[in-house]
Amino acid sequence: MSSEEKQFHCEGCGVKLQSESPDHLGYAPPSAFEREYILCKRCYRIRHYGEIASISQNPDEYLKKLGEIANTDSLVVQVIDLFDFSGSWIPGIHRHIGKNPLLILANKTDLFPKLTKWGRVREWIYALAKELGMKPLDVVLTSAVKGTKMEEAIAAIEHHRRGKDVYIVGTTNAGKSTFINRLIRDLEGSFEDVITTSPYPGTTLDMIRIPLDDGKSLIDTPGIVRSDRLSEWMTPEELKVVVPADTVKPRGYQLQDQQTIFLGGMIRIDYVKGERQSFVCYTSNPLYIHRTKSENADRIAGEQRGKLLVPPADPSRLPAWVKHDIHLNGQEKQDIVISGLGWISTGSEKATIRVWAPKGVQVTTRKAII
Repeated sequence: MSSEEKQFHCEGCGVKLQSESPDHLGYAPPSAFEREYILCKRCYRIRHYGEIASISQNPDEYLKKLGEIANTDSLVVQVIDLFDFSGSWIPGIHRHIGKNPLLILANKTDLFPKLTKWGRVREWIYALAKELGMKPLDVVLTSAVKGTKMEEAIAAIEHHRRGKDVYIVGTTNAGKSTFINRLIRDLEGSFEDVITTSPYPGTTLDMIRIPLDDGKSLIDTPGIVRSDRLSEWMTPEELKVVVPADTVKPRGYQLQDQQTIFLGGMIRIDYVKGERQSFVCYTSNPLYIHRTKSENADRIAGEQRGKLLVPPADPSRLPAWVKHDIHLNGQEKQDIVISGLGWISTGSEKATIRVWAPKGVQVTTRKAII
């Protein structure tokens, strides 16, 4: 009987396995089907050689799979990248999950400064979820990479699932698979990852069911693709610079009007009008930030994007820049959020800011989170 007929699935990414076409998704050599745990060629090379390759993804197909949850009686756990909350929220999630209850796991707390007021952050998440049309059962702040608050996360899932299946959902790179691997390691005392993870979006390709002791399952789902995040436009190598891997060290700049800062060659921020005030960048530590006079910004952008101002190495891969005019209200500190990159916390002075970002990338403001 062939692998196609038996419909084996990769233990690492969930894709349907086949042994006929080495260049297509799901390929595993015939000898692999004799093992207890079978990995496709792609997962094997990610795990053993650190290879990361982009793949052709069908966002509509992933949304269709997500929509199947509405027909189940389950607990839904949405893993949010707390460092990119708006960019990692699944738009219209209430329609996809139907009447199933929602638990929010706010992941990547390890990226935030130690002095972060977590009680305030938790209330901020509740308020934002309500604005987005959801009333979660609970919000758990955690770090899957560091194992922070894992006991609390496990207890919350067990309490709220009430003997039901659990669907883990999220956008690409929110940390779903990392969380599940940590959960399994903590529960079983093992040290080996079950699900393949990588910094490149779209590593999980299909549903992965993990049996629970009571006969129910924990189900990892493919990450939902959001093209309005800057990170979605980066190569695997550039993601190592753009996506934070360690606690972010805020970088502050005292700016006056007619000054500009570049975030690599991806974003340009012009301080158009206002009193001198601080701008604190919460972005990945390796990301290069360049400050200059606004009168020189056009020339520097033309000469240095892809050279001094990187990533991207090839600016032509990104959509053309479009401007976003932002007016700070002068009543409180605000964050200028670039989805998939981070945010810039402003002072409390009234001001006009112009952000240049690739067309389609989400640029928003919010009350300062820190």
